[in-house]
Amino acid sequence: MEKRAYLLIIAGATLWGIIGFFVRGLYGFGFSPLQVVSLRVFAAALIMIVYLFFTRPELLKIRFRDSLYFVGTGIFSLAFFNFCYFSTMKETSIAVAVILLYTAPAFVAVLSRIFFGEKLGAKKVFSLGLTFAGCAFVTGYFPSFGASSSFSLSGLGLLTGIGSGLGYALYSIFGKAALEKYHTMTIATYTFVFASLALLPVSGLGNMGWAFSTASFWLYLLGLGLFPTVFAYILYTKGLEEVESSRASIVATVEPVVGTLVGVFFFGEMLSSWQLAGVLLVLVAVVLIQERK
Repeated sequence: MEKRAYLLIIAGATLWGIIGFFVRGLYGFGFSPLQVVSLRVFAAALIMIVYLFFTRPELLKIRFRDSLYFVGTGIFSLAFFNFCYFSTMKETSIAVAVILLYTAPAFVAVLSRIFFGEKLGAKKVFSLGLTFAGCAFVTGYFPSFGASSSFSLSGLGLLTGIGSGLGYALYSIFGKAALEKYHTMTIATYTFVFASLALLPVSGLGNMGWAFSTASFWLYLLGLGLFPTVFAYILYTKGLEEVESSRASIVATVEPVVGTLVGVFFFGEMLSSWQLAGVLLVLVAVVLIQERK
């Protein structure tokens, strides 16, 4: 069962990694990053609600007091980390923003130790180190440190960057807690619903009404809502049922690797030797973190 859980987490992270394909298509219409995120979670919420209503309506029932779980996964995690992530991109380079985002496994490891009593052994710490190094290499940033580096990061950029990692990590924590009471599909649905409630009022989508009349827009939107969102979060949350949150977050770092490969094969971006080394480091960390009977 544990091996199957790791495969589900890897599959979910792989789908997250292909998000750039759909996001680039929507950027072509002139949408801002915040608007794309809002479209993403709103489309996913609609898809999940309609699907469950006609197939398993009982999964749409939640207790009001349990809404805190979904405030956690939807607002504190999904909406908050995206806001911090895009804010960091304004303050510094995309590469630095990605590196700071992938402080998430460290946050998950610490929070899982506090809330779930998960062990923080030497192998897990070593895998975290490999993950950080691999993500830095994949972004192409880490080897540029040195006298000639143009690296600059404001206090605000550092704060929002770390905030993005914390927000990203919180999904594993709140999701793990919610699994004790609710089905995977319920958690995913209400994550998107609560994220939509937080993002839509500030998205400014009303100014982009003309795009909704084009067929290609709906294809990109449907793809974005289904593959790197609905399917990805369902697979990842399902995997959390059998795997520690800290291990799951490390395995999920295959996402930036997949994102890099999508850029290489679909958009003709070059993969440097440092990036190839990063891909290998992340894969080694993913294999190492798995328990061996």
